[in-house]
Amino acid sequence: MMSPIPFPTTAAGDQPVLVAGGISDSHTWNLVYLQLLLEEEGHRVVNLGPCVPEDLLITEALAHRPALIVVSSVNGHGYHDGMRTVTRLREHPGLTDVPAVIGGKLGIAGPCGSDEVDALRAAGYDAVFDDSAEGVAAFRQLLATLPQRALV
Repeated sequence: MMSPIPFPTTAAGDQPVLVAGGISDSHTWNLVYLQLLLEEEGHRVVNLGPCVPEDLLITEALAHRPALIVVSSVNGHGYHDGMRTVTRLREHPGLTDVPAVIGGKLGIAGPCGSDEVDALRAAGYDAVFDDSAEGVAAFRQLLATLPQRALV
């Protein structure tokens, strides 16, 4: 797990957070949890659901101009899927600067080691979170740096 990096804030405050399951991950409970957590923290969410192909993620990111892209995996293939996803995402000129993070169960043998985390960061993720309580706390810290809707 890496410490979150503060992202530049904008006056917009209504940019959504785009949530996507890894391309091989058919689980939905993690995506529902993330949506609820994000909404509780004051963010508008566009949840693309499970098994999101890279082309769909790119199209939706261009359409919504999110404040953050969150890729989640619980099937243990998040590292490999995530590398492919972020590589495609960062190849698109309109998405090179959109903050993107990945988290969950990223390896079938347990949490990713520092080499895998470094590789995910080098490939284009701004932060990598494991599925521990500390990972969730670090993710919440990152969310606090994003523009929010006004909570009424």
